[in-house]
Amino acid sequence: MKIQERAGGGNNRASAPAQPGAGERLPTPPRERKPALAALAVLLILVGALGATVLVLRAGDRISAIKIEKEIPVGAAVTDDAVTEVLVAADESVHYVEWSQLASLKKLKAKYTIPKGAVAVGEMFAEGTGLPEGKVNVGLSLKEGQYPSGLKPGDTVTAYRVGDAAAKSRNDGAETGSGSAAGAPLVESAQIALVREAEEGSVSSGTLPVTVTVDKAVAGPLAQAANAGEVALVRLPAGGAAGGTSDGTSDGN
Repeated sequence: MKIQERAGGGNNRASAPAQPGAGERLPTPPRERKPALAALAVLLILVGALGATVLVLRAGDRISAIKIEKEIPVGAAVTDDAVTEVLVAADESVHYVEWSQLASLKKLKAKYTIPKGAVAVGEMFAEGTGLPEGKVNVGLSLKEGQYPSGLKPGDTVTAYRVGDAAAKSRNDGAETGSGSAAGAPLVESAQIALVREAEEGSVSSGTLPVTVTVDKAVAGPLAQAANAGEVALVRLPAGGAAGGTSDGTSDGN
């Protein structure tokens, strides 16, 4: 009986299905690919990046304004080569001249010398000459020796009469005993409004075109002396300009 039981137990074991070994893996079904979900994920990433960029750019609204690239003398108009476009933060308290208004700005004149690098605002410009009341611009054509080197817009100068007319005036003053008036300046204090670039000037004649802003009362004598080529300029130190009256003479200080 024991022998039969053992035999029967062996038969039962043989008929049972074989189990996989410990090192074997069951096959897995192939993973299903979803290209639509991948494309959606990429799209969401791009939209997020674009939104972040827009938020950065719009942090404080910006407008396209006009920046001065070349110094603009008092009474002069804006030209295309003197300006460039720049983005600035919008501010209702600052009257920026927007880039779209450039054509209108060209019709106006600078109320004072506008330095390079400044952003244009409405208060810098006006219709007409743009000069202060009672002031005019006078053009000079100066020979070498009649002006200091490095002369630039914004400088303050004194204009003297030189040449034969000045010598005759000194002699007449000495003869009449009024020598104290000899050598008196034509214009005590004038501001340089424009110094033409060398390449634009009259190189062949060796002259330097200069525009000065003076009181209207002394414009006539200065223009006459300039026409005769008998004007020389002396630059005054910064902050050391002598005060002048409407007749071009010193105020006594």
